[in-house]
Amino acid sequence: MEIDYSEINYLQDPSFQELHADYEQFLLSMTGPTVIDVTGLNTNKYRVINTLLQGDEPSGLIALHRWLTTRDKSIQPQTNLRFIMCSVEAASKSPLFTRRFIKGSKDINRCFGQIEQKHQGCYERAKLIEKAIRDVNPEMVIDLHNTYSPCLTFSISSVITIETLSLASFFCQTLILSNLHLGSLMEQEFACPFITVECGGSLDEQAHEVAFAGISHIANYENIGYINQEKNVEVIYRPLRLQTKKNIDLSYAEHDEGYSGVTLKNNIEYFNFGGANQNEMIGWIDGNGMENLQLLDKDGNNLISEYFYTRENQLVCKQNLRIFKATTNKQAALNDCLFYVVKHFNNEG
Repeated sequence: MEIDYSEINYLQDPSFQELHADYEQFLLSMTGPTVIDVTGLNTNKYRVINTLLQGDEPSGLIALHRWLTTRDKSIQPQTNLRFIMCSVEAASKSPLFTRRFIKGSKDINRCFGQIEQKHQGCYERAKLIEKAIRDVNPEMVIDLHNTYSPCLTFSISSVITIETLSLASFFCQTLILSNLHLGSLMEQEFACPFITVECGGSLDEQAHEVAFAGISHIANYENIGYINQEKNVEVIYRPLRLQTKKNIDLSYAEHDEGYSGVTLKNNIEYFNFGGANQNEMIGWIDGNGMENLQLLDKDGNNLISEYFYTRENQLVCKQNLRIFKATTNKQAALNDCLFYVVKHFNNEG
């Protein structure tokens, strides 16, 4: 089936029949990116919740379907709500929710605020999603995601304000301030509070619960400008993405197996929950040493030597580090990053 990147579907206050009995039937009923508008008490305001930018991140769609089909329809949300589901075609490929994007295309969340001739349709799709947000001049935007592997829930924003801290507190206790430029939706300016939420691992039922609870909070709060934080939120500043350089092999192992390129410990996901200590070994590298890796700041400087060093052929932490989104999904790690990392000082948090 050829994808029409110029199409987006709209549903207004959908019926139970349109929503179907479960989220899988609902997903398969959609022919492309879909916007659902729900009428609120204050019809002059909109709150936007974006989901499924990547087809292998299901929590937002699962939570949205649950909220739409279980809510008491006699109780309207405080404002109009606009839900956006983007990568429907990728998510619908069997097995469901296993493809980030359609083969031969590109990750939509790397296509915002720019244009390239290659994969032009993906950039057109990104513009449609952006327009669907701008058309309603929202008072807030939430973008729901999953991590590849088990991970504590955290949120990300390009600014730290009372509003972004309050929105984050509906979902988690950690807000990351990011100044990375990846072509993501979050980097676009919508003149309102915007946070991305990494709800947890895509196969984790708790991640779906986090997304559902957050949607319920957003629907029910009367004034987004005067929200009291649900819980204390720790702010973590400007993480970097650890990546292998182009054409470098990546492996995972329990012991040093002498593989070429970079080998990470096969329990690397453990560090998503506790971080890594100074002088702790997280993997092995071949004779090219640190030349295999890059840790680029926003100006393109490689800061790898500030965070890691080699001990014989071991890859070792130079600082106490906080690690996010570490995964043993090799393809994901090569296409995106091995993990996000920040220095963790003892007087923080």
